[in-house]
Amino acid sequence: MELIRPGFRVDFIGYRKYAYILSGILIAISLASLFFIRGLNYGIDFAGGLELQVAFKDSVETGDVRNAMRTVGLEQAAIQSVSGGEANEFLIRMHQIEEDPTKSISTVAENALFQAFGKEKVDIRRAEVVGAAVSKDLKTKGLLSILYACIGLLVYIWIRFELSYSVGAIAALVHDVIITMGLFSLLQKEMSLTIIAALLTIVGYSLNDTIVIFDRIRENIKKQTGSFDLASLMSDSISQTLSRTVLTSLTVFLVALCLFLLGGNVIHDFAFAMLVGVVVGTYSSMYIASPIVLLFSRVKK
Repeated sequence: MELIRPGFRVDFIGYRKYAYILSGILIAISLASLFFIRGLNYGIDFAGGLELQVAFKDSVETGDVRNAMRTVGLEQAAIQSVSGGEANEFLIRMHQIEEDPTKSISTVAENALFQAFGKEKVDIRRAEVVGAAVSKDLKTKGLLSILYACIGLLVYIWIRFELSYSVGAIAALVHDVIITMGLFSLLQKEMSLTIIAALLTIVGYSLNDTIVIFDRIRENIKKQTGSFDLASLMSDSISQTLSRTVLTSLTVFLVALCLFLLGGNVIHDFAFAMLVGVVVGTYSSMYIASPIVLLFSRVKK
């Protein structure tokens, strides 16, 4: 299936200066939000605390659930009606401040709900309690997993292609991760282990797109017999793979969009990260990775 007719060409490399400006602005905004303005909104996985997903058989208001939590001193808990779930389904979250009650806080909250609404009318769908020490360890390992993935990919591409290609690919991956995390910071969406999984998925997706383009660039270089314009050759190579890139990106985007709209509260943020990652990853494969390779490459005349 061809969405783009053969022979169609766009001078992608010719627009690299505009891409650098756009990416520079997005990265600057993202870094400013991450480190100076809003920071990341860490979820229970990384901040520690309690998360309960509970469904009621009878009609219950948010205020009723809050009153039940207030009776056991948990009035600071955040209570949210779960979209996409049952009409009377709620998510109860409380970031843990003191470490002593960590092990029993879930039981305290559940007993408060049982007492207020009746045990037979309360269905505890999910209960997660994460202590401060565990959350700190998860945060460190989550961030290290992204770092190790980038290092491993750097070595892999270096071996498969050459150093300039490796630098270009990693620059694109770092670009994608920073912008995605920056958007999460700006919108104050929760950063959790699920989002770390989404970021690693984005890294893999973006790299796959980039390697397809790199393979075509390398194939076209091998066909050259004399001196050639590497920038023009790169634009030709990206244009030749454009149909495949658009089809793949569109397919993944539509699946992620369905999950975002219909998947419910639990998978909502994961799907959002994937939507952002697909768009940014496709853009960086064409406008960031190859121009960086061009920057580090020497053209033989």
